[in-house]
Amino acid sequence: MAAAEQLDDLYEGIRSGDLEVRLASSPDDIDALQALRYRVFYSEMGAVPDHQMRQLERDFDQFDPVCDHLMVTDSSRVPSSEAVVGTYRLSRRANAEKSGGFYTAGEYDISAIIQQRGEVLELGRSCVAADYRNGHTMALLWRGIAAYVFNYDVAWMFGCASLNGVDIKKLALPLSYLHHYHMAPLKIRPRALTERYNSMDQVPQSKIERRSARSLLPPLVKGYLRVGCFVGDGAVLDFQFQTTDVCIIVKTDGVAEKYRQHYEHGRHSA
Repeated sequence: MAAAEQLDDLYEGIRSGDLEVRLASSPDDIDALQALRYRVFYSEMGAVPDHQMRQLERDFDQFDPVCDHLMVTDSSRVPSSEAVVGTYRLSRRANAEKSGGFYTAGEYDISAIIQQRGEVLELGRSCVAADYRNGHTMALLWRGIAAYVFNYDVAWMFGCASLNGVDIKKLALPLSYLHHYHMAPLKIRPRALTERYNSMDQVPQSKIERRSARSLLPPLVKGYLRVGCFVGDGAVLDFQFQTTDVCIIVKTDGVAEKYRQHYEHGRHSA
């Protein structure tokens, strides 16, 4: 959480009405965002908690203590412990060194990304409260990511993005669309670990109607595509979260102007 104090000035003014974006800066902040993650992932979406998570009603793992946590809060919500309505977990090289690596490395060989020059940023554990799932809240989160990217001169962003369900056949069309139209160049392409690899090439490219296939993707993945993301090779079944994961990669200089517009607009919003 050290970065929270360093970025105070960058996050000042990134708000809209009662909503504000900032980094978690206290144990209470972490507890509140872990509670939100539990409500969304486990209570709402059917993920399978372990015994301790179920008792505490919190989503947590070994990466949380060393990562930075972006939050959107609603000052009108009481008690204050329920003010966190959106969150993203952020991990740079320095964070990963403290935790023994990146979360994504448990599903993908990300050596091609890690070997790139410049700073890298892993995005993860993204969730938004049900009543706040709109473009407005996501825009605030992206403005927060933009500030972070600017401050640390991040060259690459990556992470796991999820499609609901663990039946590859039911997800054949959107997975095949990603495989045929958004596969990462080989020099930066992550690949699902051999023991977890599931081919995304389920439907021939000639049989894919792009607009229909894209419409089947979850909003978060569509958002990544709008900022020019690539995907890695292979999908991974996550039975704890009951999702099928793909690895996304974004080179930030290709979308720098979009980030800058998000960031500057956020700082001047009333």
